Amino acid sequence: MSQTALETDRLDRQQEAARLAALAATGILDTPPEPAYDMITRLAAEYFGADSAGIGFADESRVWIKSYWGQNLLEVPRKNSIFEMVLAEDGPVASLGISKTLEFRGLPLSIQLLDVAFFASVPVRCSKGRILGVLAIFSREPRFGLAPDELRVLESLADMVSNSLELARLRNVLTGCRSRRSRGATACVCGGWPRRSDLRRAMEQRQFVLYYQPEIDLCNGKVVGLEALIRWEHPERGLIPPMDFIPQAEETGVILPLGDWVLAEACNQIQKWTREDPRHGSLRVSVNLSARQLSRKGLVEYVKALLLQSGISGQQLGLEITESSLIPNMSIASEVLGSLRELGVFLLVDDFGTGYSSLSHLHAFPFDVLKIDRCFVGRMTEGEQPLQIVRTIIELARGLGMDVVAEGIETREQQRLLRQMGCSFGQGFLFARPMTAEAVTQLLRHPDA
Repeated sequence: MSQTALETDRLDRQQEAARLAALAATGILDTPPEPAYDMITRLAAEYFGADSAGIGFADESRVWIKSYWGQNLLEVPRKNSIFEMVLAEDGPVASLGISKTLEFRGLPLSIQLLDVAFFASVPVRCSKGRILGVLAIFSREPRFGLAPDELRVLESLADMVSNSLELARLRNVLTGCRSRRSRGATACVCGGWPRRSDLRRAMEQRQFVLYYQPEIDLCNGKVVGLEALIRWEHPERGLIPPMDFIPQAEETGVILPLGDWVLAEACNQIQKWTREDPRHGSLRVSVNLSARQLSRKGLVEYVKALLLQSGISGQQLGLEITESSLIPNMSIASEVLGSLRELGVFLLVDDFGTGYSSLSHLHAFPFDVLKIDRCFVGRMTEGEQPLQIVRTIIELARGLGMDVVAEGIETREQQRLLRQMGCSFGQGFLFARPMTAEAVTQLLRHPDA
C-alpha cells in the first residue's frame, strides 16, 4: 500500500472512530421503541405516498432499525447497506430499486424489500455533521428521483431526528452532572443561591410578580391571548428572570406552592380584566405548568376550585406543558390532561420541537395549541431548510386540528413568512415584551396605541 493510501486509511479510521463516539454519546442504540420516531417515519411515508419508511443507526457492523412504518424493517449488516451509500455520498441517495442496485445483488437481506421499485434516503447527523444514521423511504411504484422541495421535506424530517439526538446527548451530560453533584463533587453549586429558605422567604414577603406577554393575531395585529411569566422582584438583586430560580424551585419542591400561587394570581387577574370589560372574556391567559405540578395529586381539583372562585370559564385559562414534563409518567399525564380538558381548559404544547418525543405527544394527548419554539422561528431566514422545518411543523399541527403560535418573532420578515405558511398567531419582541398587569390593562383599553 502506498504512503498516500496509508494516510487516507488512517484518516478514514479516525473519522469512523469519531463518528462512533458521537453515536455512543446519544445513547440511542438498542433503546426501546418510541412513538416519536414512529410518527416521523409515518409522516415520511404518508407525505411521499411510500409503502415503507425507516430510521436506522449504524455502529461498527450493523444498521440497527430504531423505527419503521409500513413493511417490517429488521436489523441488517452494515456492509453494502443504504447507510454505506449515504456515507459514501456524504448526503442523500436515491435509486430505482434495491434489486437493480449492484451493491445489493445476492445479499441475504433481512428486510424483504427486493421488490422495491424506488427508494430514497437522507443522512441523520450529529451536531458536528457526522452521519450517524439514515431516514429512508421505500416504494413499489417506480419514480424518477425527488423534486427539490420533496428532498427538503425529507431532510427536514431527518433534522427532527437529529435534534432529538442532540437533546438526548445533552440530557445525558446533565444527568452525569447531577450524579456528580449528588456525590458532593460540586457541593458549592448545590449550596449556592437561591436556597430553599430564600425561595420560601420570597413567597412569604410576596416578592414574586407575574408579567404578561401578548399573543397576537398575525393578520390583524389584535391581542388574542397572554402568557403569564413569573419574575422575582428581589429587594437587593432587582428583577430576577425565571431561569435563575425555577430550576432550584423544581429541585427543592418549592415549585408546588409557587405554581399554585401563579395559577391563582392568573385566574384573579383574568377576573379583573373581564369585570372591567366583558369583551375581554374571550381573552385567554396561559400559565406554564411544571412536571411536578402535572404529576401532583389534586391538580385537577385545584384548577376546578380556582375557576369556581374566580368565576371565569375554563376557556379563559390555558396551561402550557413542555414535552419533557410529560415523559416521567405518561399514563398519569394523559389522565390529568384529559380531566383538565373536560373543565374546558386550553392545553398548549410549549417549546415544540425541542423535546425528545415531541411528535408522539401531539398524537397521544388532547392538546389544542402548538407553540413553535423560538429557535426554529429565529432561523427561518437563514435558508430554505430551516424554513421547511417550520412549514412542516405548521402543516403537522393543522392536520391534527391544532392552532399554532410562533414564539420569538422579532422581525417583520419572520411575521410575513409565518403568515404565508398559514401560522395564525405569534408572540415576540416585534409586538411586545413581557409587561406588568397594569401595562396590559392600558393596552386593552387603548389597543391602537
